[in-house]
Amino acid sequence: METMSRDFSQPTAALIDAIKAVVGDAGWKIGADAERYFSDPRDRFSGAGCLVALPRSTDEVAAILRLCNAAGAGVIPYGGGTGVVAGQLSIDSDNAIILSLERMNRVRSVSPEDGVMIVEAGCILYDVHNTAREQGLMFPLGMASEGSCTIGGNLATNAGGIQVVRHGNARDLCLGIEAVLANGEVIEDLEPLRKDNTGYNLRHLLIGSEGTLAVITAATLIVKPVDPETVTALCAIASPADALGLYHRLSRALGASISGLELMSDFGIGLVTGHFPTLSLPFAERQPWYLLIEASGRIGLRNDVEEALAGCMEDDLLSDAVLAESEAQRMNLWALRENTPEANRLTGAICSSDTSVAISRVESFITEATDAVTKVHPGLRINSYGHIGDGNIHHNVFPPEGVAKPAFIAANPGIVDAVRIAISEATVKCGGSISAEHGIGRLKADDLQHYASKAKLNAMQAIKQALDPNGILNPGAVLK
Repeated sequence: METMSRDFSQPTAALIDAIKAVVGDAGWKIGADAERYFSDPRDRFSGAGCLVALPRSTDEVAAILRLCNAAGAGVIPYGGGTGVVAGQLSIDSDNAIILSLERMNRVRSVSPEDGVMIVEAGCILYDVHNTAREQGLMFPLGMASEGSCTIGGNLATNAGGIQVVRHGNARDLCLGIEAVLANGEVIEDLEPLRKDNTGYNLRHLLIGSEGTLAVITAATLIVKPVDPETVTALCAIASPADALGLYHRLSRALGASISGLELMSDFGIGLVTGHFPTLSLPFAERQPWYLLIEASGRIGLRNDVEEALAGCMEDDLLSDAVLAESEAQRMNLWALRENTPEANRLTGAICSSDTSVAISRVESFITEATDAVTKVHPGLRINSYGHIGDGNIHHNVFPPEGVAKPAFIAANPGIVDAVRIAISEATVKCGGSISAEHGIGRLKADDLQHYASKAKLNAMQAIKQALDPNGILNPGAVLK
């Protein structure tokens, strides 16, 4: 596994003792108790650290940052540990303080009148969903890792997920924020204001900054009424172009009701059903591609969806479609998509990308990326899938059929970097982004330096210097 480097002095015993005093006996971990904070979900990196601190309040976070800033000690903010770009992993020494917000997990308030709930950064996304449902509301940020990921991590990475096409990214679902700067000062901006033009929007700046500018401790989230009807359909199609044609036709017919739009390849579906035999494709004949569609809104929406799909079938935009008749059937259809990342991992993906392009360029992008990968090695297999409604396509690349991942990588030194670069080059060629929803972390820090403009990097460095002049916050992440 790879390690990431950044030089920081070994924290003194006095600093460690001072941090322990802030969080109390139950608020810190070392040694074997801390091992889970150093693991990578995709087993590519290995972290380290001298102390895991688990504060229970914003005041404790502020006290810890004041101590670390004065001592010049690096701090790695930690949420649920589900990040896939090594943003939550420590540097490759035992000199970092891991700042886990898992004990800051209170829902401070829910206001149906304002359409918001104020939650602490350590709240698990799944628990936020449940709390909203208890009030007849929903928080429309959804992803496969919702049982483990935290709101703080979601905001730090400006997470996307499966409902961006209608509701936007995490940034679009946050009205207020509470965060602690490197020097321990607290930004308190949790009021649920829909309009506020008083100076720079620090909330938008800190969201997506991956813990490099401040530590988010709480947020005011937008919650919405639960739609009375949800319709889920899986369509068998010939190409990504047909998926886009379906999307545009359905958008005209259904308006803003479309809340999910997921493109899946037949190859990818085969991986899922192979590793999860309880799942199956509900079609007698297989097609090259499939489009999972979900719409939600008023009572009677199902009839509109059925009519729209019938018209699309008459125009040869799809060959078959299945509509879920129950919540269980809906969950089974979604399981084909939600289990794709795990199926990719179990199959032995050597590279997993997170890229986006303009929606109109999705088909050409998939072609460009596939061609670029096969030029690296003609036997490579690629599973392209993702959130086609917002242009976010993931490319997962596998060794040739019958070849194990470790043996293939050993026999082809540099193949992983070559594939990653090939996909990045194809992305940039199509006018896209090398990071759509996962962030930069440490994995893509070099790529950001390579592809971002000098003006953008200079501006980012200036902001970092202004808010964290000692460079203690998540050192080595995002900016080199």
